[in-house]
Amino acid sequence: MGTGTVRTEAADEAAGRRREQRGWYFYDWACSVYSTSVLTVFLGPYLTSVAEEAADADGFVHPLGIPVRAGSFFAYSVSLSVIVAVLVMPLVGAAADRTGRKKPLLGIAAYVGATATAAMFFLDGDRYLLGGLLLVVANAAQSVAMMLYNSYLPQIAPPEERDAVSSRGWAFGYASGSLMLIVNLVLYLAHDSFGVSESMAVRICLASAGLWWGAFALIPLRRLRDRRSAKETKDTKDTAEASGMDEEAARKPTAPGFRQLAATVRDMRRHPLTLAFLLAYLIYNDGIQTVISQASIYGSEELGLEQSTLIGAVLLVQVLAVVGALAMGRLARIYGAKRTILGSLVAWTVTLAAGYFLPAGAPVWFFALAAGIGLVLGGSQALSRSLFSHLVPPGKEAEYFSAYEMSDRGMSWLGPLLFGLTYQLTGSYRDAIISLVAFFVIGFALLARVPVRRAISDAGNPVPTTI
Repeated sequence: MGTGTVRTEAADEAAGRRREQRGWYFYDWACSVYSTSVLTVFLGPYLTSVAEEAADADGFVHPLGIPVRAGSFFAYSVSLSVIVAVLVMPLVGAAADRTGRKKPLLGIAAYVGATATAAMFFLDGDRYLLGGLLLVVANAAQSVAMMLYNSYLPQIAPPEERDAVSSRGWAFGYASGSLMLIVNLVLYLAHDSFGVSESMAVRICLASAGLWWGAFALIPLRRLRDRRSAKETKDTKDTAEASGMDEEAARKPTAPGFRQLAATVRDMRRHPLTLAFLLAYLIYNDGIQTVISQASIYGSEELGLEQSTLIGAVLLVQVLAVVGALAMGRLARIYGAKRTILGSLVAWTVTLAAGYFLPAGAPVWFFALAAGIGLVLGGSQALSRSLFSHLVPPGKEAEYFSAYEMSDRGMSWLGPLLFGLTYQLTGSYRDAIISLVAFFVIGFALLARVPVRRAISDAGNPVPTTI
């Protein structure tokens, strides 16, 4: 084979990788509108108002006969969604790694979530149970889809490109969220001019997120490709030989998926440093995602801010998160991903503590808080994803990312549960928001103790020059 042929093949491979990366970015573009417009802005206050409409004289609703304060119903629904996701994600991840068919599973999860989100158009009156059900389905589906989406990162980007590729993905998502928030803001503020009620405007915004999600998910589903590593092929042969099945039967995500799940748990125990990073991430990201999902309730219920102010603040977060994600990606090239993440956790702690003292009815201070959050939000998430991708053993991407995804994109359960319980016990959203500081302090302490270079080497991956 001549030198020219080798160069041509290398160029074709690089071009194919860039095309796949661009398609990968567009899934963040597709689904981030759900995370922004639905989970962060509209659904929390709106579902809370629907629950309050159905509440008794003491302010409680009674799903399945259980007394729940109407103000806590949204937080509890988010917690329930992660319980569902925790049960489903490891099985889907095992099936994806075993069969090598991530793309069909990604498509199913994406369109289940998009359909549930579009159905939120029918959430009106006192239908709080319908809202809770759709939230659980959409959140769980989003969690499964993001697990599969994230697991593509180590396959489409070599080690030296992952921080940049991951950061661009987050930037695409925040740019998408910003664009749709502008449209939502126009509709919400001028709903009378469009001839619709405020409630109808909110429901249209919720449904449009589902339609956007489903439409743009077509791009990554066309460009991403399924692939099976040599290790996956060997695992399938070994399973087939051990069980007496043919290889096609061994690839089916039925009973072998449960055996693979047990094998994954055992395998993770053989990589204690990867587990140490994952534990740190689960804790500090729990705090991040709870702030994201509960900030609008804090602003509306505790600070007495108008919905238009909340939308404007979240829009500011989205715009600055694009800048922050790209800037922190550049910082990671100089200082390494671990040090950059640690710095962002310090910033999160200071910002959240400042939020406790925000005066009620003062939008300018809420916007200042939003600016601080936006500058560290995208980068801390993007770099955490790329750093974890270095710690995943080859051929185990989807299974390991199922554990990673358990606390991503508002899917963590302990933070919302703590937030809801604190409010239920104290009746104060300030106490609820300050309780989340513990997640950042503990997460910082745990991450600082992880020797990431040794963790990458132990996982069987090449160690980048700067990490």
